Amino acid sequence: MDFDLAPGQRRRVERIRDAAAGLPRPERGQAAGRELWQAAGELGITGLCLPEEYGGGGLGALDTALALEALCDGGADTGFAFAIAAHLLACGTALAEHAHDQVRADLLPGLSSGKTIAANAMTEDEAGSDVSRLATTAEPADDCYVLNGVKSFVSNGPLADVLVTYAVTSPAAGYLGLSAFAVPADSPGLRIGPTLAKIGLEGCAAARVEFADCKVPRRYLMGAEGQGSAIFQRSMSWERACLPAVYLGTMQAQLNRCVTHARERRQFGRRIGDFQAVSHRLATMKRRLESSRLLVYRACWDVDHHSPDAAETAALAKVAVAEAAVANSVDAVRLFGARGYLAGEGIGGQLTDVVPLHLFSGTTDIQQEIVAKGMGL
Repeated sequence: MDFDLAPGQRRRVERIRDAAAGLPRPERGQAAGRELWQAAGELGITGLCLPEEYGGGGLGALDTALALEALCDGGADTGFAFAIAAHLLACGTALAEHAHDQVRADLLPGLSSGKTIAANAMTEDEAGSDVSRLATTAEPADDCYVLNGVKSFVSNGPLADVLVTYAVTSPAAGYLGLSAFAVPADSPGLRIGPTLAKIGLEGCAAARVEFADCKVPRRYLMGAEGQGSAIFQRSMSWERACLPAVYLGTMQAQLNRCVTHARERRQFGRRIGDFQAVSHRLATMKRRLESSRLLVYRACWDVDHHSPDAAETAALAKVAVAEAAVANSVDAVRLFGARGYLAGEGIGGQLTDVVPLHLFSGTTDIQQEIVAKGMGL
């Protein structure tokens, strides 16, 4: 079993890590604008796993995760990296695998370049972890579907050019009554609300979205009617495996900064890193990072090889990274002391960026349930 990166992988990781340092960071409290999206597009970040024929990188899940990790390790804003992951993993993969040929040709080149931004509109007020309770409907009418409903917490919503959304087309069919759509943001009857104020991940703008007799041409149906649940679960296998890599990069950059601080900060005539209470805390932070990194890489390998265990390993990886990222961020604040609580230092802000990892793409409790079922419980 070879744990080393191939030369091509190593070069790609180093190129992205070095380039990430030159990307501008959004102003505090502001979402990343289109200029930053296009800058990331020029680096190939916004099309990592999209097909090469449409300008994407054609990468598998593991190489996509490595790139997202390198992006944050190099210093990119965690919220912006999260926005790119939503654009790619929840939306881009679904469009690439299930959209009609003409829709793919129309949308994927823009997604790959960063000129077209995608938003995932799945969650509703009464349908978060329980996606079987979706209230948004899509009724066929002549050459279109008419969508009605409200989606909440739509990442990239305020900037979106296209939304990947899910609606009930056959209420009596239960799980098989859900269908997936790609909806252009300028569709009549589509209303995108104001940007939601969040305490973290501010680089990723989010909003509520309303479909009010929104007419969507039939060509924007992804797959066939009733395939929405399968399409969603496939996109979630990508997102749950790859998105935590964003936080691996954030944790690596955080740990590097903490080690530097422990070497330079002196108290009682000694470097604070010479005190066992500090050095052991740093060793624990490294252990959390390295163990969760192995689980993420394994989950991505399973996705790439269509392993039947992919859902379970992705769940394990997401839980491990969530717990490690929160614990490491608390330890980082403690290590920096009062400085860690200052907004300008950026250490405390990392904590508010990592807490949502317990919530999105299926809560930690849902991931634990997936693991339990995988053990036959």
